Amino acid sequence: MFVLIWLVSCVSRLHRSPTLLHLRHSRITHSLKSNQMASTFLSLPSVSPSAAQSVQDKCKDKMKSGNAFKSAFFGKDKQPLSMKTKSHGRITMAVAVKASRFDSITMAPPDPILGVSEAFKADTNELKLNLGVGAYRTEELQPYVLKVVRKAENLMLERGENKEYLPIEGLAAFNKATAELLFGADNPVLHEQRVATIQGLSGTGSLRIAAALIERYFPGAKILISSPTWGNHKNIFNDARVPWSEYRYYDPKTVGLDFDGMIEDIKAAPEGSFVLLHGCAHNPTGIDPTPQQWEKIADVIQEKNHFPFFDVAYQGFASGSLDEDASSVRLFAARGMELLVAQSYSKNLGLYAERVGAINVLCSSPDAAIRVKSQMKRIARPMYSNPPVHGARIVANVVGNPDFFNEWKDEMEMMAGRIKSVRQKLYNNLSSKDKTGKDWSFVLKQIGMFSFTGLNKAQSDNMTDKWHIYMTKDGRISLAGLSAAKCEYLADAIIDSYHNVS
Repeated sequence: MFVLIWLVSCVSRLHRSPTLLHLRHSRITHSLKSNQMASTFLSLPSVSPSAAQSVQDKCKDKMKSGNAFKSAFFGKDKQPLSMKTKSHGRITMAVAVKASRFDSITMAPPDPILGVSEAFKADTNELKLNLGVGAYRTEELQPYVLKVVRKAENLMLERGENKEYLPIEGLAAFNKATAELLFGADNPVLHEQRVATIQGLSGTGSLRIAAALIERYFPGAKILISSPTWGNHKNIFNDARVPWSEYRYYDPKTVGLDFDGMIEDIKAAPEGSFVLLHGCAHNPTGIDPTPQQWEKIADVIQEKNHFPFFDVAYQGFASGSLDEDASSVRLFAARGMELLVAQSYSKNLGLYAERVGAINVLCSSPDAAIRVKSQMKRIARPMYSNPPVHGARIVANVVGNPDFFNEWKDEMEMMAGRIKSVRQKLYNNLSSKDKTGKDWSFVLKQIGMFSFTGLNKAQSDNMTDKWHIYMTKDGRISLAGLSAAKCEYLADAIIDSYHNVS
């Protein structure tokens, strides 16, 4: 700042007199030490070229007599500084800026899901609709906090519970409750103590622990991932250095399950591969295997000695029934198979921000379960030390209180029912408005909060650019963010995009 004041003063005096000013070396040195962003050149449009050059030469001579000149242009490591031009009125300065050690780091692309919400917020159109992020909304399209969650939180306040660290494996009451919800409280695998469970940072963190376990103790093992799958699955396994490949899942011709392709790819995988399966409400397609198809999938995985790995993010939220949505996992457990299961409570309890979930490993013996749990704790310790307590206590309180538990089931049925209702209304509007005879029945065959519309990237872009409807570029829409009042508008946008954009 001292340098800028001095320069302004210098120029002002030059307007009054062409006489060169005497510059004290001590003042220059003090100013430059106070401000490392040193001014180095002046552009003086109202002064004659010869006078301006004289001032520059004089300044250079004075600066060279001290170390301030060097420290202004070079860092401590004698690295040259880059130059940026700043204009202040009639004065133009070239400012020295030290090159960053992070200059080689490029800008990361926006997240394909969370980036949708950022774009939505920036849109000022009153018709805009956010169908990108999978978060439940009311009919008024507002976030919803379950009533039973509020009651569970009030119970925590009444008890005056502290905020001490949890053990590495998390809250014991939560771990017990979450394993019982998943496998069923009377399941022999729990009574035999063959399940290793630790609390994780929702579904994502739980998947990440499992990925690290695979990388460490099954070196070289490949994991098979459905095509398509949730956008973060590949990131998780890439960062854990677990190789992956895809198995066929979605059939664009039928907008349904490519079951034959799925079975063929699982059979062709190297023996002992991990197979990532969506327990219910497949994300992004909303297409689930039938009970008979689940039996066939289990047959092939057993024949190939593969390792089933379930991602269960929507238990109770898809059908409205906790037991029905866990049936695929329980089928594999009943066959005596060892398996991995990641759980999340973001959707079914609306605990998006609490980051509460779990990773379960069903082992062939209690001894194996003890050892596996010890190693998962070892992985978690340097990763995040121990998990947060608030969300875990909510889950434990809801599941552990019969009245709360029944109220939770009622609220899940309500949320699942609202999504089913808008799914039906969207189908009705699509069928009545589209005069081409296109079959839109796949919308009803899908389940859960998502619908895979079959729209390609260009068509999805049209949904956003023309209709202000925000969605992921693979054509997925979240019906949890749709209201009954907006179904007709959405149907118009889908029909226009499908038929008029190639």
